[in-house]
Amino acid sequence: MSYTIVYMPAMAGSEATYLPFMKMHGLGNDFVVVDARQAAAPVDSHLAQAMGDRHTGIGFDQLAVMTETDKADIHLTFWNSDGSQAAACGNATRCIARYLMDETGRDALTITTERGTLQAVDADDGLISVNMGQPLLTWDQVPLAHEMETLSLPIEGAPTATGMGNPHCTFFVDDAEAIDLQMRGAEIEHHPLFPERTNVQFASVIGPDHLRMRVWERGVGITLASGSSSCATAVAAVRRGLTGRDVTIDLDGGRIQISWRDDGVWMTGPTAHVFDGQWRLT
Repeated sequence: MSYTIVYMPAMAGSEATYLPFMKMHGLGNDFVVVDARQAAAPVDSHLAQAMGDRHTGIGFDQLAVMTETDKADIHLTFWNSDGSQAAACGNATRCIARYLMDETGRDALTITTERGTLQAVDADDGLISVNMGQPLLTWDQVPLAHEMETLSLPIEGAPTATGMGNPHCTFFVDDAEAIDLQMRGAEIEHHPLFPERTNVQFASVIGPDHLRMRVWERGVGITLASGSSSCATAVAAVRRGLTGRDVTIDLDGGRIQISWRDDGVWMTGPTAHVFDGQWRLT
């Protein structure tokens, strides 16, 4: 069953203009996707904020805009719900890859983002895998405010910093459920060590290849899942000797598989196309 919804955020004029969109999610990490391959879409920070508001708009964690490129099958640009831009969004990339595979009948794609060129493949059983590239492990790549070792930051709890196109700060704790994520996430997002703010994760080790993680996303807040955060947490766990390179991560929205290989960090999980709609511009 498919759904089409029309949103009307402004008073109607005699000639209304609409922006088609798709609502998708990966493990509850939800997105609005705008297909601008055939016609330019007037997406800016103000529109992203308006559409992203969960009370007066559509509501999303990130907005993704698809455009054509001669360097890959598609180019993706990402906006957070607060109107800021993001270089990477792993779960949205997986969702859009599924959509394009269904559209083209292909089982492999290349996708360009500000993070770089990513590969996506059909992993069968309704799952999509995306290679999010190699992690960025030096202070200037994350980036941090000044030179330091990224494995153990001089912040209470000694978190690990990782760049996955977006900066990440991962705390390993005894019980991720016991953390006040609203308070700690907001505090660490704006920590002076992170000049571009940061995504924040709290993870507990369940087993040698199994983690429980909760996430606060930069420019969004608490989310049910985050693909790039899952990749960063798996990388941090490997670097600290807590797990192997193939890791199962249990998120608030479900389970994702991360594999840190020679060619990059692969993430594998389910996707969902929830509904299509139109946003009234005028």
